[in-house]
Amino acid sequence: MPRKSLVTTAAAAMVAALTALTPASPSALARTPEPTTASGERTLVVYRVPTHDRGDAKKLISAGYDLMERRQGDDLFVMGDPGTADGLRRLGFAPTAVETTKQPLPRTPRPARTTGGVDDTYDGGYHTVDAHYAHLDQVAAQHPDMAKVVTYGKSWLKEHGRGGRDLKAVCLTKMKQGDCRLDPKAPKPRFFLMSQIHARELTTGEVSWRWIDTLTKEYGKDPDITALMDSTEMWVVPITNPDGVDIVAQGGDHPLLQRKNADDAKGGCGANGQTGVDLNRNAGSHWGGEGTSTQPCSEIYLGPAADSEPENSALEGLFRKLYPAVRTGTGDGDPAPDTAKGMMISLHSDASMVLFPWEDDHTRHTGNDASLRALAGRLGSLTGYQSGQAGEILYDASGGTDDWTYDKLGLASFTIEIGDSDGRGCSGFTPKYTCQDGYFWPKLKPALLYAAKQAAAPYRTTSHRR
Repeated sequence: MPRKSLVTTAAAAMVAALTALTPASPSALARTPEPTTASGERTLVVYRVPTHDRGDAKKLISAGYDLMERRQGDDLFVMGDPGTADGLRRLGFAPTAVETTKQPLPRTPRPARTTGGVDDTYDGGYHTVDAHYAHLDQVAAQHPDMAKVVTYGKSWLKEHGRGGRDLKAVCLTKMKQGDCRLDPKAPKPRFFLMSQIHARELTTGEVSWRWIDTLTKEYGKDPDITALMDSTEMWVVPITNPDGVDIVAQGGDHPLLQRKNADDAKGGCGANGQTGVDLNRNAGSHWGGEGTSTQPCSEIYLGPAADSEPENSALEGLFRKLYPAVRTGTGDGDPAPDTAKGMMISLHSDASMVLFPWEDDHTRHTGNDASLRALAGRLGSLTGYQSGQAGEILYDASGGTDDWTYDKLGLASFTIEIGDSDGRGCSGFTPKYTCQDGYFWPKLKPALLYAAKQAAAPYRTTSHRR
């Protein structure tokens, strides 16, 4: 298929106003921005920040720092620039710089390439949005009895007539009559995997790519995958935030670390942050609670209203077409019935954790806490990751996808924070591409297969042993 432009002219103009990752804190706003180099680069620093209690995470979030989804012991990690250390010290912290890189400023779109389709990559092999979408079409063409591509909405830029993208999913199963319909009364249980809602978390999209290929290429060869494809619908959204991923890919071999979508309705952020809405703080479950910011240039800006972003409203519309609302109560402790079917996993990076609702407040538990906790523990044992509610092992964060799908539908829902838990040199948002096949996929494949098998009855047991 012909290669489309990675970023439209209008999108590029918007992106050119972005800068990379200076926290939108009061101290940062008052500070003279760090100068760029002659080549138009900005220095990017990851700081390890020792903390003493749970209030320290809230303190960092409230101050507007880019608090990464990573923890080691009691230490958290903040991404910023060389001036960020002074602001952290003024707040009473003792930061240590652990990673320093150069981040290019977005100026113009990447030059056109002679390659395209599924071969369109950047930074050593990471797949662009064009490649991911060409991959979906290729899989559906090669396996029409196992794959169906569904367009379920439009990105923010496309909604506003400024280029942008369609939002696409693929349904994977050995097709029988009634399969892959947008109908919550499906004959088969459904397992849903989504990735790159935070655009800069590149490993997540690559895991989804490999999951799609494994299900289709190993059908009829691997008995576990064959049985799974015969019995279950696997839905995959490999790129949940395509406008954001287009911005990331614009950096080529130095990806721009865009986290949010491309919504610039509140204006540009100059040198004080990143334009857009954090889609994983915008979902309409416990919206506006812990771990969010009302400042448009913050990395965790929650948006002007719950579900304000088309990426989220379209995704939630897809969920409602795939799953019945079985959690009939409205209280946080009201359970979904043990007979409920289906499971959803949202992939993030790079905390090496398995999280489950409620993620906005670790002092509250769902009515299905025992089953969710046991399932998360099993996924954690398969990956070598910690498991728990977000505030138990990381920090509270409101308005996330997994809280929404459990809250509104009663769907067994999890976040897997993909990370390097073995010291393999594969940490960060953009690890070397060889980490994908050499490390991450062998770690995630058994966990995803186990999870998909549980979609038929995720709440039936609290043990989840083999």
